[in-house]
Amino acid sequence: MPKIDLCIDPLFPGFNSSDKIRKIAALDYKAIEFWFWDYEFDGVNLIPTPKNIDEIATIISDLDIVVNDIVVNSSDGAIGGSLTNSKDKVKYLARLEDTIAVAKKLKCNKMITCTGNILEGVSLEAQHDSVLEMLSSAVAIAEKEGITLLLEALNSTIDHPGYYLTSSKKGFDIVKQIGSPNLKLLFDIYHMQIMEGNLVNSIKNNIENIGHFHSANLPGRNELYSGEINYRFILDVIDQTGYNGYFGLEYWPVGDSEESLKKTMEFLK
Repeated sequence: MPKIDLCIDPLFPGFNSSDKIRKIAALDYKAIEFWFWDYEFDGVNLIPTPKNIDEIATIISDLDIVVNDIVVNSSDGAIGGSLTNSKDKVKYLARLEDTIAVAKKLKCNKMITCTGNILEGVSLEAQHDSVLEMLSSAVAIAEKEGITLLLEALNSTIDHPGYYLTSSKKGFDIVKQIGSPNLKLLFDIYHMQIMEGNLVNSIKNNIENIGHFHSANLPGRNELYSGEINYRFILDVIDQTGYNGYFGLEYWPVGDSEESLKKTMEFLK
């Protein structure tokens, strides 16, 4: 069984990140991730309220919790800029540097990066070139700082209309073009089930270029134990590849977060 981490943002709505981490640790989860260091999520909206990073650093140290990854920029580029937009390069790289500083306080060495949306009036070739150019610059910083960037492909059908990178194959091609061990693909099983299916073959054939997994079930982006995706089978496949990173749970509980996490823990045993 791969090691499990929890994305804290969709869990325990109404609580701040520090209290969410305490609640998660009490349920015996040992690793977490979160979206943005300068926003809280209230269960519906992102609120521009910085997380208390110094307090979180103390909590994770006291409770022996790992922070596996945090997010650089939003899927639409509103936070931190878009890789598809060459005009956002300075903005994006500055955001990357700021996020690295936060990550180091949390002893975190992985960061998720999004491409942003497709731009109207700009050729797809020019947008692809922008993605490659900006990632190359970002990877140079990541290599210097000992950070691994995780490029995420998302679905454009339900959650992220207009998003640029919606294919794991295209994502793997970008990772190979950059050619650095400090850039991997974040393989989000939920998103890729929506966009392309063929999950097991995609994972097995490209595991060396996968740096992290996200998961939720369909329909609804809810618990792994209920829905059309057979997560027990997929977790066994991942285990057999020798993958030694974390497997992230990024789902919205149907009901009470604590009960959902208890049932999920039993499901994953």
